[in-house]
Amino acid sequence: MNIRRRPLVASGMTLLAAPGALFAQTPGKTPRIGYLSLRSGPESQDEAFRQGLRELGYVEGKNISVEYRWADSKPDRIPALAEELVRLKVDVIVCAGGGTAVILAVKKAVKTIPVVFQTGGDPVSAGFVASLDRPGGNLTGVSARTGDLNEKRLDLLKQAVPGVSRVAVLMNPTTTDAGAILKGLESAARTLKVKLQVVEARDPQAIDGAFAAIKRERPDALLVVNSAMFFAQRERIVGLAAGSRLPGIFDGRQFAEAGGLLSYGASLADNYRRLASYVDRILKGAKPADLPVEQPTRFELIINAKTAKALGLTIPQSLLLRADEVIQ
Repeated sequence: MNIRRRPLVASGMTLLAAPGALFAQTPGKTPRIGYLSLRSGPESQDEAFRQGLRELGYVEGKNISVEYRWADSKPDRIPALAEELVRLKVDVIVCAGGGTAVILAVKKAVKTIPVVFQTGGDPVSAGFVASLDRPGGNLTGVSARTGDLNEKRLDLLKQAVPGVSRVAVLMNPTTTDAGAILKGLESAARTLKVKLQVVEARDPQAIDGAFAAIKRERPDALLVVNSAMFFAQRERIVGLAAGSRLPGIFDGRQFAEAGGLLSYGASLADNYRRLASYVDRILKGAKPADLPVEQPTRFELIINAKTAKALGLTIPQSLLLRADEVIQ
């Protein structure tokens, strides 16, 4: 896979801790981290977290240990895995993927151990923290908070697909801010003069039916709203879009790498690298209640030129020049 890369500007999130600083731990004790994910195993973003630890001077097996727990895409396993990490007396739990339901389950199971999360939604409305600036409690982390970017995605989709007038929107209705996302999309659709076909899928079993409903209406393009469940099912969703010859836009680069036409959103790797800096600060004595939830200030546009060619689309040169990566 050939990729044309444009140099990325530095993230708006700055690292705060210097490598090699002393731990706020009992002398001689090796810090132990619990790493909990809904996924079945490690992916590229998990390696970004480990890289973040290395950049801060942590070496697994030497001056830090990490207990990895994978839920194999089974949300009902999360509480037991969280309780297992509590029994191991880990110093910090990293909630690394799985969406609102997973983080809430961890919040319920873990009362005193610091928890660091990565979420694509609004952690305040979801009930994770009291506010972004002063989280309170024992949870803090990074929020991609990509819901309000869907209006930008709709605009990019219209630029990439000339003449688009009907766009199917695939949503997970269990997403905390689903109502606000839909309201924003409807406003953007009026401005852009496109008609939306909103289709819901709340679990993997509903995805095939959702695409059958989309296909019956014959839209010109597809917009998939950010959802942890959709992310886990991204290859299937991209495949169904390709089978329906639907040009689509998604929130994360992983969708474009899987064959989606466009993606626009925060870098997941950057977010996971940031989780390591939260772990570092907590190990050095900071309290989650006092660590603001960070939001990205840089977003990346990925275009899959191979998919565009398969769909018979010519992406405007102006859009190609704006892209952070063009996958050939």
